[in-house]
Amino acid sequence: MNFLAHGWLARGGGDDFLYGNLIADGVKGIDLSAWPPETAAGIRHHRRVDAYVDGHPVVADILARTPWPQRRFAGIALDLLWDHFAARTLEVEARRRLTARCYRLLVTAPAPGRLAGMVPVLVEQDWLNRYADFTFTCRAIEGIGRRLSGPNRLAELVPWLEADYGYLARDFERLWSAVNADLGVPA
Repeated sequence: MNFLAHGWLARGGGDDFLYGNLIADGVKGIDLSAWPPETAAGIRHHRRVDAYVDGHPVVADILARTPWPQRRFAGIALDLLWDHFAARTLEVEARRRLTARCYRLLVTAPAPGRLAGMVPVLVEQDWLNRYADFTFTCRAIEGIGRRLSGPNRLAELVPWLEADYGYLARDFERLWSAVNADLGVPA
């Protein structure tokens, strides 16, 4: 899951909890004592969601059919793809309210670590709403691949994502239902 999906799953918590969910990928280590308690709780929630998703049988099935040379990088592409499907699944007005809240939090406090340079662009270019566009999502996946060393294995995954789109959409429905039931914090 990426920003939008994590935001949705944490939407029922307070702003500090939601902020922790949004910035967790930029936070290193297990010692969260430097963070306010609710932000730390949000970071831990984000990590539980990631572990749950990574260990879910749906993801294992997807990885089993992912082209071998790119399989190692598939998790990165899937995180963004889940935001694409979440953006398409969520009711438009609910998504817009959520993204406005997420953006407000992300511009109020700087994101830590590797997210510091990316978050202002994410907000300015409205990535959370634009993920509804599959072409935009694929360009984002390719862009991340350009920042990794070696060949762009993420760009190499895009044709497979396009070809497997219908199956991936059904996989998302199963995964989304399960993660919302087991780890969602409803509003």
